[in-house]
Amino acid sequence: MLISVIGLGRLGLVHAAVMAKYGHHVLAVESSSARVDLLKRGELPFYEPNLDLVLLEAIESGRITFHNEHPEESKQAQLHFICVGTPQSAQGEQADTSYVFDAASKLAQFMSPKSVVVGKSTVPIGTARGVSDLLENLTGSKRHVVWNPEFLREGHAVADTMRPDRIVLGSESKDAEALVLEGYKQIIDLGVPVVSCDFQTAELVKVSANAFLATKISFINAVAEVAENTGANTELIAEALGLDDRIGRKFLNNGLGYGGGCLPKDSRSMKHIAEQVGAPGLANLLSSVEAINVGRKERILELAKQQVGDLTGKRVAVLGAAFKPNTDDIRDSPAIDIAQRFHHAGASVVIQDEMAIENVVRELPHFDAVVSPDEALAQADLVVIATEWRSYAQIDPSEAGKLVSHKNLILARKVVDEKLWQGHGWNVKALGRS
Repeated sequence: MLISVIGLGRLGLVHAAVMAKYGHHVLAVESSSARVDLLKRGELPFYEPNLDLVLLEAIESGRITFHNEHPEESKQAQLHFICVGTPQSAQGEQADTSYVFDAASKLAQFMSPKSVVVGKSTVPIGTARGVSDLLENLTGSKRHVVWNPEFLREGHAVADTMRPDRIVLGSESKDAEALVLEGYKQIIDLGVPVVSCDFQTAELVKVSANAFLATKISFINAVAEVAENTGANTELIAEALGLDDRIGRKFLNNGLGYGGGCLPKDSRSMKHIAEQVGAPGLANLLSSVEAINVGRKERILELAKQQVGDLTGKRVAVLGAAFKPNTDDIRDSPAIDIAQRFHHAGASVVIQDEMAIENVVRELPHFDAVVSPDEALAQADLVVIATEWRSYAQIDPSEAGKLVSHKNLILARKVVDEKLWQGHGWNVKALGRS
């Protein structure tokens, strides 16, 4: 099939590359000229494992081309995927859908009557209907819209696109849905389940999923607060809970809490929806979820003061900047949050990360950003492990002790062997432990 993909961010670029891998011819449209030039050279604007290989294969096969605006060829495309960003609105907790409607308005002149717009962006209820009405007003006739939310995990986005857990299609037209199913045939043939529903359900599924995951993370972190005050071990509690197949082990790691471009934004959006439709129970629950998430960052400062006293002038090494490993994304990153808190408390903060340092340098120039852990550890009064990069488990506590001024370590993320570091003279404090 000939398809277009509009918006080449973390969602759109992966989707475009994978659709090309599955044999479709993809017109990839992105408003940023710099990003288009980068992609034409086969270079990535962000880090995502294995995406470089899939993109290179797509380029070499000739099944993907990059454009700043829709080429005339778009008029022959059968499917148009809208994958633009929907950041949190500056006016409140609702998602900003202006990019979605802008993409739809520009697409209108390139749609044939039988082509289908497939929305993949995370949007509030009413957006699909709004896009459908907009296209009808601009073209003078009904245009088919299907809402198909994405469920990608950063760091696993290629695999999640090639074989997702499920495909959700919100539609008012069986013909339009059938065309999207044709586009996904190779994926569906792998046994991936399909959920057919209305617009509102499709719009609500994604924010519901992320709000639930955020709740699960905050639940174990709330349990961790109890464990810290009773002498219990949160990791063993999570292990025991996870053996119950009704609960499962995933998202039960206590620590700094959730972050990134999806869970915080979607949880707030879900809370806003609940408030708007008069569902105070869910709104109150998600308010508590967010409060627990913030509280974990405040707890890190408490632990730091227990170790080094007044933070003014102290050198703090924060190992990790990305909101989780295997990405360079620092949006709503808990690691950056605590780095900012140390900075405001008067500490001198140095940040190290495997993949996100360029983003730190560009967006947070007031921090000392370094490439290697050894550079970060040099003369540090306190070390905080804030992202679960596996490389941190390889740090030798004996050699690290020779670099720092004082052997103080906070495990905001459980990566290293706590007892091993203590055995080398380190004063170790960990979230979820008394």
